[in-house]
Amino acid sequence: MKETLSQKRARILQILSVFEEVYPDADCTLDFKNPLELLIATQLAAQCTDARVNQVTPRLFQKYPDVYAFAYADELELQEDIRSTGFFRNKARNIIGCCRMLIDEFEGEVPRSMEELLRLPGVGRKTANLVLGDCFDTPGIVVDTHATRLSNRMGFTTHKDPYKIELDLQKVVPQPRWAEFCHQLVNHGRAYCMARKPDCDNCPLNHLCPKKGV
Repeated sequence: MKETLSQKRARILQILSVFEEVYPDADCTLDFKNPLELLIATQLAAQCTDARVNQVTPRLFQKYPDVYAFAYADELELQEDIRSTGFFRNKARNIIGCCRMLIDEFEGEVPRSMEELLRLPGVGRKTANLVLGDCFDTPGIVVDTHATRLSNRMGFTTHKDPYKIELDLQKVVPQPRWAEFCHQLVNHGRAYCMARKPDCDNCPLNHLCPKKGV
């Protein structure tokens, strides 16, 4: 029998309870000190691991300490600074364009609304939701590879499109928990629910997952 929306909401509360015990301190896995650093780190993390980005950003943020340094950086030099994160040409162009727009239209500050963030070069809903949730206490569903994989396996969506997954999760996850839930999904995806060979036998959500072993 197909699970109803009410049943999904009840099951997600059980999952959240388990997550509270297993991942009580789940947080953003990118290192940052302010909204600008998170905005740039998240752009660098596209098609790249957070661990690699965290190796690059300490030196990067020391070299480019503010929005003006990034906005007026030499593009070829910035490309070399972020080369190891992949797609470095597009990323460098977007970072410079993003920071110039921040200066021209937002007085050098990272905006606090989804609509404004999405206007910035290189910024999509994933980046915007992460910045809003972790810097401005505005809950958002961050749909990364872990959220995509786990939400499908757990039966909360059948979609692969990030925006459709975001909408499906919004229906079942209590809004105050959106940001925390997504960080916990990352932790769980790395600890148990890997893309290949998920450790279903030892998974603390085994009894709550309708598609265990998939």
